[in-house]
Amino acid sequence: MPASGVVTRSTLRQQIADALRDEVLAGRLQPGQEFTVKEIAATYGVSATPVREALVDLTAQGLLDSNQHRGFQVHRFSIEDYRGMVEAASLVVDGIFRADGTPRADPVHGPALVSVRRRAEEAARAARSGELDVLIGYDLRFWRELGALVTNCYIAEFLHRMRVQTWVFAVPHLRGEPEPAAWLWNRHEDLVDAITLGDGRSAHAVVVTHDEHALRWADRLERRTR
Repeated sequence: MPASGVVTRSTLRQQIADALRDEVLAGRLQPGQEFTVKEIAATYGVSATPVREALVDLTAQGLLDSNQHRGFQVHRFSIEDYRGMVEAASLVVDGIFRADGTPRADPVHGPALVSVRRRAEEAARAARSGELDVLIGYDLRFWRELGALVTNCYIAEFLHRMRVQTWVFAVPHLRGEPEPAAWLWNRHEDLVDAITLGDGRSAHAVVVTHDEHALRWADRLERRTR
């Protein structure tokens, strides 16, 4: 909310989009679930215009599908979609940490890194204890803030979008895992340590473990759903 306390249509649009995204990430809005602008407007007690704008924004982000006659529905990602997201993010991150095939990174210091480390600690703790809802929030903040530190804003935004989409796919399946902690990556702090030292080789290796972990889980999920 702006410092003046005044909620403009623009900020309301963003607030609604954020709230709906959180509902999807929490699994309260399930893949394939349908709803209309009117229903969402009634739920939040607002007019239809900012709701429609928020839903269009989420559609552009790939989280919703729009149907001219039936409203909107939560996008249903497949396992192949998930693998594609992991691969796309991996190729971009590989480019960040490599130059001429050599792992690289510049040392990072300052107050922003303190915030990233705090996110890393909380995300890793939540992952180890299997606290999925806590993990999602800290994990998204961690990767977004880290991306802002080590690359340009366009790449950081792309990586954030991929991260949100992978969580949207994964959440419904992870809630069905008897031991979710076994499948929640928790090496956030190792990555921060490597970035702090400017150790591109170690940073790249940590990211590789993340991608391998994600793909092993996708393979396991595919076997379970056959």
